[in-house]
Amino acid sequence: MASNKNALIRYKTIDKCLQNNFRQWTLGDLIEAVSDALYEYEGKDIDVSKRTVQLDLQMMRSDKLGYNAPIVVYNRKFYKYDDENYSITNSPISNQDLTKLSEAVSFLKQFQGFSHFAELGSMVQKLEDHVYTQKTQEKSLIDFEKNENLKGLEFLDELYQFILKKQAIEITYQSFKARQESTFTYHPYLLKEFRNRWFIIGKRKKNEGLMNLALDRIISIKRSEKAFVFDTGFNSEIYYKNAIGVSVSPNLEPETVLLYVNHKHAPYVLTKPFHHSQKEVSRDNYGVTISLEVQLNFELEKEILGLGEGVKVIAPERLKRNIKERLYDAVDAYETEISDKNLRTIAKRLEYKGFGILNHVYSKRDIRKLKTRFDTYIKQNEEQVFGMREVLLKIPELKDILFNKNFRKLIKSIDKEVFLTKAIYFDKSPKDNWYVTWHQDIPINVAEKIETNGFSCWTNKKGVISVRPPEVVSKNTFSMRIHLDDTTVKNGALKVIPGSHNKGLNDAEIKLITANSIPFVSEIGSGGVQLLKPLLLHASSETTVQKRRRVLHLEFSSIELPNGLQYAEKEVL
Repeated sequence: MASNKNALIRYKTIDKCLQNNFRQWTLGDLIEAVSDALYEYEGKDIDVSKRTVQLDLQMMRSDKLGYNAPIVVYNRKFYKYDDENYSITNSPISNQDLTKLSEAVSFLKQFQGFSHFAELGSMVQKLEDHVYTQKTQEKSLIDFEKNENLKGLEFLDELYQFILKKQAIEITYQSFKARQESTFTYHPYLLKEFRNRWFIIGKRKKNEGLMNLALDRIISIKRSEKAFVFDTGFNSEIYYKNAIGVSVSPNLEPETVLLYVNHKHAPYVLTKPFHHSQKEVSRDNYGVTISLEVQLNFELEKEILGLGEGVKVIAPERLKRNIKERLYDAVDAYETEISDKNLRTIAKRLEYKGFGILNHVYSKRDIRKLKTRFDTYIKQNEEQVFGMREVLLKIPELKDILFNKNFRKLIKSIDKEVFLTKAIYFDKSPKDNWYVTWHQDIPINVAEKIETNGFSCWTNKKGVISVRPPEVVSKNTFSMRIHLDDTTVKNGALKVIPGSHNKGLNDAEIKLITANSIPFVSEIGSGGVQLLKPLLLHASSETTVQKRRRVLHLEFSSIELPNGLQYAEKEVL
């Protein structure tokens, strides 16, 4: 048996060598490769003679094993496959082998029904189906779930051998969250499959907890010279007893999870339970309530979300909240799609009416992140709560959230050459409340004062230098107001006079227009934006409710300033 096993290892090694067309293989190279492979498998030096490898090459060329390998010698020195796509692993199974396999399948089927052989069921079916297909040359009768393109499968056999021989490995790995790969020593204990994806369970160090690594994120592995760290307390059956999937927290107690599954999905859940602890608690005309005793983890949430509207979490409250939040985010992904029609409409409104509103530009998750970063910065820097200038200079990390796909698509649909010129944050609340009279936003902020024709009314407020530019600059500029809260007439929504944006107005003209116009109240949901021209007449009332109205005001232009003047907050998009 040992000699046959060694021969198979030699054949597979030679086959692997000859498939590598980027290297020329001499007889000596093949002997060395075979010797290394046998040492890896046996753990000891085995003397492989020149004659042994020559006989192996002859055997592989023959039809005795059914290989008929197209091995040729060129330049009287080097070996290769005449067919670059050939491999002995692609060789068809002989009729004699098929007969033996059929006998093996018949033998294994006798054990089905015995508890000790329960796990053989799917394996026997796969083998039986393969034998039938090979013998009859007909289509397969069983289509098992498979993912042949899944990355990392090439490491399966090698990892299995490391676990079997209790050898430490040096692994290069990069998780989806990591910016770059890392290499470390790892002590593998178990290979685990979940939903057709493979994981390896082990430890990095003796006094660290267990770590599971996904095979599709492994870059390379090799044997480590370090001593293998044993964990005699690890028992896979106990370890995964209270968990779905591979994410396990050893110190986390399982919780009772109650799920209500509607009548449409109930049969699927009852016939294919989420977990071995699943029990039916009650049922009515509309569905069934089930209980699970499991840890709350990512895989549990994924299983619940997989049923969509067919399941509702009853308890615990934390899980219910997480699922609800993720479903809202899922709906957000659809609602935040901006169509070309919407872009054309808002561009025309901005041109002719001086403003336009578009809801669902930012997702609820984006808005939550923006609120958190503003609150953190204001608290740490004792900034004015009601308003902050030069926002992106002070909190540059906001750009990662703000300048998303929807933002760029919307801005570029107005003017492909624009750049950011100003960013202001407003927080109107019952505590910080104010009224803004009718006005136009004319001043721009510049880096330094340089007297220039057409630029007037210079001011310097706390180091922020502002100036009134020529009207051509104002007409080219437009603003985007990003709403972090739902904005209504009750909490100070912006009021605008449509069409009042075509020229700069003096106080008398502003008074006349506003007295004889019906204003439009800009009620906008959280995550929505309002585009407006700075010359558009606008105002806002005090809030009359206990709700905040947080807005991030961004200004854009595509006109460069003359005479060395520079926008103080210019940001190329």
